[in-house]
Amino acid sequence: MMNSLNPLAQAQADSLAASLAASVAASLAAADATPVFPFSAIVGQPLLKSALLLCAVDPGIGGVLIRGDKGTAKSTAARGLAQVLPAIARVPGCAFNCLPGKPAAACEICHPQQPAAHPAAVPFVTLPLGATEDRVLGTLDLQRALQGAQRAFQPGLLASAHRGILYIDEVNLLADHLVDVLLDVAAMGVNSVQREGLSVTHPARFTLIGTMNLEEGDLRPQLLDRFGLMVEVTAPQDKKVRAEVVRRRIAFEADPPAYAQYWQLEQQALQQRIADAQQRLPQVVLSDAMLDLISHLCCEFEVASLRADIVMHKTARAFAALAGRDQVTPDDIRDAAQLVLPHRRRRKPFEQPGLDQDKLDELMQEQQTQQNQQEQGEAPPPQPPTQNQQNQQEQDTGEGSGEQQPAVQQDDSDAAAGTQVFAAVAPGTVRKISVDSAQQSIAAQTAHAGRRSSVHDVARGSMVRAVPDSNPDRLAVGATLRSAVVRSALNGDLNESGHIEVARTDLHRQVRAGKSANLILFVVDASGSMAAQRRMEAVKGAVLALLTDVYQRRDQVAVIAFRGERAELLLAPTRSVDLAEQGLRELPTGGRTPLPHALALALETLQQAAANDAPPLLVLLSDGKANVACGELGGSDADPWRQTQALAQRIGAQGVPALVLDTEAGYLRLGRAAQLAEAMGAQYLTLEQLSAESLALTVRSQLGK
Repeated sequence: MMNSLNPLAQAQADSLAASLAASVAASLAAADATPVFPFSAIVGQPLLKSALLLCAVDPGIGGVLIRGDKGTAKSTAARGLAQVLPAIARVPGCAFNCLPGKPAAACEICHPQQPAAHPAAVPFVTLPLGATEDRVLGTLDLQRALQGAQRAFQPGLLASAHRGILYIDEVNLLADHLVDVLLDVAAMGVNSVQREGLSVTHPARFTLIGTMNLEEGDLRPQLLDRFGLMVEVTAPQDKKVRAEVVRRRIAFEADPPAYAQYWQLEQQALQQRIADAQQRLPQVVLSDAMLDLISHLCCEFEVASLRADIVMHKTARAFAALAGRDQVTPDDIRDAAQLVLPHRRRRKPFEQPGLDQDKLDELMQEQQTQQNQQEQGEAPPPQPPTQNQQNQQEQDTGEGSGEQQPAVQQDDSDAAAGTQVFAAVAPGTVRKISVDSAQQSIAAQTAHAGRRSSVHDVARGSMVRAVPDSNPDRLAVGATLRSAVVRSALNGDLNESGHIEVARTDLHRQVRAGKSANLILFVVDASGSMAAQRRMEAVKGAVLALLTDVYQRRDQVAVIAFRGERAELLLAPTRSVDLAEQGLRELPTGGRTPLPHALALALETLQQAAANDAPPLLVLLSDGKANVACGELGGSDADPWRQTQALAQRIGAQGVPALVLDTEAGYLRLGRAAQLAEAMGAQYLTLEQLSAESLALTVRSQLGK
């Protein structure tokens, strides 16, 4: 069947077809051209290397999440692993990496012929942060469709990563619609594509390796739990180790081929070690006593996910196989716990991930003592109640509910300087307050990785429909071809040769929908007018409750504090609410109230957020008693309150949704915070409402309503 396109449609079709056809080949060529630092030459990261080797021995562990600062060999180790993995049997030209003897139904090479397989390198596929859903899942083969052939499937990155490694750099920045795709595939082990008239299902089992920097935000809990292991990496502090790292890296960059040749024997020995461990793994035995120990550790560390028990079981067996043993030992369980439990025991925002090593040692020692006594036939002595049992007893008896004491005492030096530091009270019961932005009308913007505001017609996201468009920027292939076929049939334009002409009126554009993150800007009054201890504790507790909502919605957060003579941007816009929480807990107070400068700095920050297409929200915590003028707005002799009113009106004129939390207390009140709220068009709450019931803030943008 032939086709005839007008120049516009032909150019778009050719461009898309060439891109789809050449993307895999270009990726592979780029990978071959890029030198990879030898895995065996990495120094200073033993735990990271162990975690990667464990996933190589047993891909069923679920992959590794590598967290750490920049320049700590995260990407280097992940890419180097592929060079030491034993080869797999693969049919040349197979786009699905089919397992010999079990071809995918959609594979035209392996099914139904099942040709002979040959040894090949394990696939290492990089998932770019800007990848489209079509590129990841697969889509209609545009070139074959335009040639009039039967609808054919163009495999995506998930098909290429089957039986291999799927690597995501900065995985915490991955768009939500791609995270949803990964969660579905990781749970089922298959990729199901239902689009453009296609219905294709193929296996997609891979080892997921992700790297991230915690300063740029955290992962969604669902995806975090999908990573079997997690490693925290830091730069080595031993000067000899650091010098050796630099020495090896410089030698590698000077002559990569020669450096790789120098480490070839070590690479081959490591590859053989992995192959031997893979063969030994089915014979490794984990006894019931070791399984009881796994369950005991998961319960004591309050791990909710049962996946932790399963992954610890697999990891301990992989440890034993890698060590050349057929029996799992308590040391294997302990080593597995250090990789499996840290990211699963984090149950609330702001709780830092990690494992209490002293507690782990104590639990291991108790279990060993009980096992020895059972082997000797002795009755175990009564054990003291665990922390979980003590907490449960306190809840049952009502104990432990006394008044909370101040967590931080006033330091003498701070008192002399007029500065006080207070902790935060517990948020308590959460009440949600809705702040709607009626003035917000951003029709089309880039969807940021958030889950608060619905955004339609974005560049990245899930396709929801196709609409006619004579000049589409994102061509909907299936809808365009169907329109051409229907129009040709109705008009009688089909000839005996099946000739189809795609006209301009047949072109359709993809409409995609996604979620947009918001920027939550906290402007906190830290002046002496708010220095009462209970007042500051209530304010900080309210802000932490707000940050909890920000964490759940994956928003960006920024913090401005003002005291003394100026305001300061304590935290630039970031997704890491952990850093914001740490800054607020250590926020000192005392001094005068430079409110005009704080609002000017807030206005500048909001304007930058608007330029980055991040819908903002302003949260002001102050009593409004400005007494320091902003010199940049008219000199130090200007009236601070008039400057404050003028800036509040400017913020209100921009239609920025805002919330004013009035911290004024006492019998005689000026009510200036309420006046600021009116000038900004913001919702208003008093300190009594905050202290009576801590609140959480939910922003519902009208985008997508």
